[in-house]
Amino acid sequence: MIFNLLQTDTLAAANEVVEQIVPAQQEMSFSLIEMAAKGGWLMIVLLILSIIAIYIFGQKWWLISRAGKVDKNFMKDIRDYIHEGKIKSAIDLCERFDSPIARLVQKGIERIGRPLNDIQTAVENVGNAEVARLEKGLPILATIAGGAPMIGFLGTVIGMVQAFFNMSQAGNNIDITLLSSGIYTAMITTVGGLIVGIVAYFGYNWLTSKISDLVFKMESATMDFMDLLHEPAEK
Repeated sequence: MIFNLLQTDTLAAANEVVEQIVPAQQEMSFSLIEMAAKGGWLMIVLLILSIIAIYIFGQKWWLISRAGKVDKNFMKDIRDYIHEGKIKSAIDLCERFDSPIARLVQKGIERIGRPLNDIQTAVENVGNAEVARLEKGLPILATIAGGAPMIGFLGTVIGMVQAFFNMSQAGNNIDITLLSSGIYTAMITTVGGLIVGIVAYFGYNWLTSKISDLVFKMESATMDFMDLLHEPAEK
């Protein structure tokens, strides 16, 4: 009997807590939307910039993650095919991988028989084109990282100007809400600009570091391939 009473009281208390949390969460969600709306049209600009930044980051992350996937035995298999004179098999192996490393090695294989300087130049040209493809869009992300906080600061200035303008129009009927409303709007745009800028900044640096790692792997593969061409064929 006592256990049933305790269980009933516990369930009632839990239900009461849930009833208090759910409206609070709904109110917080509504407050965030209302706060964003207070920022004015500049918040729409920041929203568009955030969508562009997320799109670029997601696209580049997917591209870089695919670009780095090459079988660890790739260069060993290429070496075996070339030493055995199976050039077509080596090219077919390169075409299996959608990777910058595979494409630059394939270009070098297709140039076998020409002077080594010509082969190296062709491989380096492919490498430069692949790096340019990986870095495409990063300047936009860097611009968002630097420009979003400035847009937020612009909203701050506009909000303060609006607040003092309202006070000047009020004459002797100055109300503190005239100033507080303008500052409220100004602070929202500042926070929004900083959030978008910080996210874009960290995303840009992360992508840049990943591209640098991939460029190092491409340079290493280029050197391995050129060394392979200098090796005597196995008998």
